[in-house]
Amino acid sequence: MSFIREIIKAFRLILVLWLVTAIIYPLAILIMGQALFPFQANGSVMVNVEAETIGSALIGQTFTSDSYFQSRPSSVRYSQGEQASPTGISGASNLAPSNPVLLDRIVAKANQFRDENIQPFADVIYTSGSGLDPHISVRTARQQLGRVARTRGIGEDEILPLINRFTDGRFLLIFGEPGVNVLRLNYALDLQDINRQ
Repeated sequence: MSFIREIIKAFRLILVLWLVTAIIYPLAILIMGQALFPFQANGSVMVNVEAETIGSALIGQTFTSDSYFQSRPSSVRYSQGEQASPTGISGASNLAPSNPVLLDRIVAKANQFRDENIQPFADVIYTSGSGLDPHISVRTARQQLGRVARTRGIGEDEILPLINRFTDGRFLLIFGEPGVNVLRLNYALDLQDINRQ
């Protein structure tokens, strides 16, 4: 009889733990996230003036035009709506430092930036571990400033305040380095162009 009572106790304990960890805790986190941080909890999705989704402020996007600040390269395709297949993937290339494919890609990217008289800093040459990094360093943004200003036909002093505005500081004021959110910066430049017209 005591053996059956112990089994019943164990099943009750499993049921209580399941309720707490699988239902109550996730539901509490969901409610708190939606109440306190709705923008972040819903993916930090950014929309343009026509209410069309342009991306997430948390996930890096690929920009190739000279009129945009270029973001950190990725070894995976960024999740960009219908053209990305599959969406939602992340990860590094897993190529060894001696791999010729990796070396060729790095040399080609460095040469591209040198041709534009841009110092090829590490964050525009090497991919991030997750492949989804939305930031570049402040010095990399300043290196690209001349090209973007020239292509858009505006002064660098018009873009500098935007770089400062979209620079995220250190996490908890001590971890990491400040970084410029490339999607937000490029969208602000597009808005500036629309307002100028």
